Amino acid sequence: MTSLVALSISIGVLGGVATWLALTVGYFFIWGAFISWAAFFYNGGNDAAFKTTIICGIWGVICAWVAGLILANVPVDLPVNLWPAIVVGVTVLVLCLGAHVEMLSSIPTAVVGYAATAAYMLTGGAMDMMHLGAPNFSNPLIVISVSIIVGAIFGWLSGKLAGVLGKG
Repeated sequence: MTSLVALSISIGVLGGVATWLALTVGYFFIWGAFISWAAFFYNGGNDAAFKTTIICGIWGVICAWVAGLILANVPVDLPVNLWPAIVVGVTVLVLCLGAHVEMLSSIPTAVVGYAATAAYMLTGGAMDMMHLGAPNFSNPLIVISVSIIVGAIFGWLSGKLAGVLGKG
């Protein structure tokens, strides 16, 4: 079987397993895992990509979470849309400058982590201290980081399974 067919089968099967786990066990968002899964293959789909995806993805989560903390706790007398724009601009600048450190060098993966965290905070109602400071899975820092880790694991597994299927 071709490598494309093998990878398609492995992603399809493991995508179903990951979805079942997300819906049954919980503790992570399937959309966050799929985003990270894609980043794993973007980063090369190998053992080094596994590490890069987790570290850079969580770096993005941390940067977005800090932005959320600032916005939830630092009132500034500026026009309504200006303060969030400044906070996002500065935290994304820090995210990108982090690429000077080798282990934070995948800016696209960090941006994916940032975007997933921002999406959860803005659409999930998690942009307050009840969620941002919670020591549980309502905290964007925790749930999106776990989602990124799960996605990287499934990316790694799908690559390995595709290798086995492609040899058969």
